[in-house]
Amino acid sequence: MSNSIPAGGPLVTGPGDPEHDPTAAYALEPDQVAALTARLLATTGETALTRTPLTGAPLAQVPQSSEADVAEAFARARRAQEAWARTSLAHRQELLLRLHDLVLDRQEEILDLIVWESGKARKHAFDEPLHIALTARYYGRTLRQHLETRRVPGVIPGLTRVEVNRIPKGVVGVISPWNYPFTMALCDGIAAIAAGNAVVSKPDSQTMLSALLAAQLLDEAGFPRDLWQVVAGPGAQIGGAIIDRADYVCFTGSTATGKRVAAQAAERLIGCSLELGGKNPLLVLRDADVEKAAEGAVRAAFSNAGQLCVSIERMFVADQVYDRFVERFVARTQAMTLGATLDWGNDMGSLINANQLETVTKHVEDAVAKGATVLAGGRARPDLGPFMYEPTILEGVTPEMACFGNETFGPVVSLYRFNDETEAVARANDGEYGLNASVYSRDGERARAVARRITCGTVNVNEAFAATFASLGAPMGGMRESGMGRRQGAEGILRYTETQSVATQRVVPIAPSFGLSDESYAKVMNLSLRLLKKVGRA
Repeated sequence: MSNSIPAGGPLVTGPGDPEHDPTAAYALEPDQVAALTARLLATTGETALTRTPLTGAPLAQVPQSSEADVAEAFARARRAQEAWARTSLAHRQELLLRLHDLVLDRQEEILDLIVWESGKARKHAFDEPLHIALTARYYGRTLRQHLETRRVPGVIPGLTRVEVNRIPKGVVGVISPWNYPFTMALCDGIAAIAAGNAVVSKPDSQTMLSALLAAQLLDEAGFPRDLWQVVAGPGAQIGGAIIDRADYVCFTGSTATGKRVAAQAAERLIGCSLELGGKNPLLVLRDADVEKAAEGAVRAAFSNAGQLCVSIERMFVADQVYDRFVERFVARTQAMTLGATLDWGNDMGSLINANQLETVTKHVEDAVAKGATVLAGGRARPDLGPFMYEPTILEGVTPEMACFGNETFGPVVSLYRFNDETEAVARANDGEYGLNASVYSRDGERARAVARRITCGTVNVNEAFAATFASLGAPMGGMRESGMGRRQGAEGILRYTETQSVATQRVVPIAPSFGLSDESYAKVMNLSLRLLKKVGRA
């Protein structure tokens, strides 16, 4: 890799002379980029330039796919899936565990690429290979538990044998976002191929290389190359073509786009899982450990510069601890180290692009203009990077302010004082979202009782978001306009299967036999039902 180069104008034909034009040199080695983009199915001859948020330097010219390429990707995937569906669960488990080791072995390379493409702090990039290793290991260890044929009781004990099979859907379309470019490109698809499906993946255009490295690791782990197809291009151009051909769609992104994906999937009567927006709340109860809550609040609000679906944007703090919590939270926030570099040591990195920076800036300026107070941060830091913005804490945010109910998806959090926990829960549930929440209390049982009253798909007690997200046996997803379906756990893999029941009847049919009339048969069946109820049979 070359040294980082400051931002500049568009680069179309390739790097110029960096001695005279410091914006001309690519940040990544051309051979590395060529090896990654070779994994794409893209025949248009067109390319799209990507730049690093760290400095604005060019990263790659990414070949672009057409609708015809999407069609070819599905054709290849279907052929590969037919053979793959017949492979043993033991073989799939072996490959998943091999992927686990490869991700750990190649971790530094993965981290470098994630940081180059997303601009996030290296310690936040580390969450991505960690999550993929956990995902591969979880399904590598539990595949039989989820997918093996299982027996269920038949209608006539001893005479009716019933088995339930899990049949793969076929080819799954995975449309993944830029904010976690490695893990979101791979984690949902891992479960899909583990269940016997193939995948056609369309990662976000801004972070294609991290997703292509993920596909490369699948190849190296031993998965059939055609089983995982990757196409590139704007969602508006090829996203619809994916939904038109997929047997199931997995989408992570905005609520507005998710609704369009769901509508198109419904037209075809195919299933979909959607992880969408959030305006996630954190509650600090009156008996909370203030220091622990302040430490967790920093991670909850500012991990990946707030560009995290489960990031906290609203904090409700009990009056009894409010002042102490605010003092410690502000102090911890102001002590954060900001930087747009590849190195360890940064507590927060960059926003992804100018649009995100504009949204964050407008939300803060609007709030201040309408009376909110900035307790920390509140300004862009172009001296550190083109899209850097300070971690920002607001007080006095009211409903007429843009950041009150709209997702910022940046390093901005609003604080609210409360006196009554019932009121706090109601305020936490306000709005249409329901993705993630957090509750801090020294009394775990009490905190879990509060958690059950919060309308969110995941709730973390005395932790920001990692406890649920990293516990692979726990389903993760949203309620209300934060989405539908779940990743992780049994639900995360069974969504990619169809249930097939096979019943074998022995000795007698489920119909009159041995000369019984229809009326006598009905009496015998009534007597049998009463007897089965008496002995506790379901």
